[in-house]
Amino acid sequence: MEIYGEYDVVVVGGGTSGVAAAISAARAGANTILIERLGTLGGQMNVSGPPGFAYAYMFNPRCEQIIGGIMEETHSRLLKEGHALPHTTPDFRVGYSFSLVDPDYWCLLIFEMMAESNVSLLLHSLAVDVLKEGNAIKGVVVDNYSGRQAVLGKVIIDCTGEGHVSAKAGAPFEQVPKEELEPHTVSFTVDGVDWDKVLKYVRENAAYEFNAMTHPYLNWTQEQIVERIRNVKDITEISNFMGYYSLRDKAAAAGEYHPFSGVGFFIMPRDNGVFQAHFQHSSQVGNADPTNIRDLTYCEAECRKQIRMALKFIKKYMPGFEKSYLTRLCMELRIRESRRIMGDYILRKADVAEARKFPDVIGKSSFSSGAKHVATKDTITYEGIVYPKDGGSYDIPYRCLVPQVIENLLVGGKAISTDRDSYARFLQETMVTGQAAGVAAAVCARKGITPRQLEQDVSELQSILLKQGAILYGTH
Repeated sequence: MEIYGEYDVVVVGGGTSGVAAAISAARAGANTILIERLGTLGGQMNVSGPPGFAYAYMFNPRCEQIIGGIMEETHSRLLKEGHALPHTTPDFRVGYSFSLVDPDYWCLLIFEMMAESNVSLLLHSLAVDVLKEGNAIKGVVVDNYSGRQAVLGKVIIDCTGEGHVSAKAGAPFEQVPKEELEPHTVSFTVDGVDWDKVLKYVRENAAYEFNAMTHPYLNWTQEQIVERIRNVKDITEISNFMGYYSLRDKAAAAGEYHPFSGVGFFIMPRDNGVFQAHFQHSSQVGNADPTNIRDLTYCEAECRKQIRMALKFIKKYMPGFEKSYLTRLCMELRIRESRRIMGDYILRKADVAEARKFPDVIGKSSFSSGAKHVATKDTITYEGIVYPKDGGSYDIPYRCLVPQVIENLLVGGKAISTDRDSYARFLQETMVTGQAAGVAAAVCARKGITPRQLEQDVSELQSILLKQGAILYGTH
């Protein structure tokens, strides 16, 4: 087999975690390659949606910024170029911050940052196997139009999202039966929206048509929330509102909407102050295992069938969308839940509830534990949900990135080590853990130690992360 190359750090998967891992590793001095099965980079940011950092939780409910680093850098650079909006958190949406950027310009910026950091790219290449000596992974085998090649590395980072590399290597993992997995979706975007008409409908129907998802830390009454919605002035304030309940139910009764999700959209900014509506909940397929190719294929087809119905519903029933038209159909399924690779620490629901801090912190999150998407008109179930206490945030420990049993391997992104309730696949955690995995891999490669040995002293890892703009300390 051809040896494609030998590197300090090999990152597999070019989604949000993978791009952060590759850039941070290269900036920390490692000879780095990023392997991606598609011909583009970005994952859930611009390939599978929802785009634009909407719902990104870059601030906790106390309005303390808890996420910086590469994620913040991409936002600030696009803001200067006119392809992003300033961070916004409406008062009644505290804890649900929005950092809206144009996803296609974000993709272009990521390729620019790869070149700036001297990251080698290997695109259109699927990692199909691993190379091991005992319990130590030494590289991965890729398959592409040139045949099969081996890519060797001192440290491998699994950023595939579904933990494919870790599973191939024999790392322990958990995954609930497919009947219990969260549903998967294909997102789409429409333009031609009369936003004044949308805002008018939202204001006039605030009392019964919408769920503003107001954070419990605020302790607002329903009457206060409704009154605030009636005074919404900016369309970005209603990004990711769930609602249109009576319209959805009327359409479903007439056979014009499917029963597998609710209705809601994100705001997506474009050039010259134009906004588009990005629908992420309007197609959902449950009872599907994303590691089973038959299930995966079925999901892709069924989601597009549901989207055809959703597009007709939007134009016929939703005020302001009468002249809307499809501008963007995400190219592949957004997989909401799959494997969780068991690491040297498992982040648990109690850690989230207690807003727990760890000495080996590599990043933060304020996302809740317990809420899950469901393939019903409820869309999300909040049974058993807990939030970090006192409106704070919790630390993500480095040990969550180090798989049990296997050496020379790190995990970044949604497959890191957590219990099922605390499994989160949102942009903030994927980029935070990806960046940390990249720096850790670079340190290990330079020192000639394994990621597990690095657990004994993470001070250099934390120092480099801080220099790269990550936020580790000083918040609730």
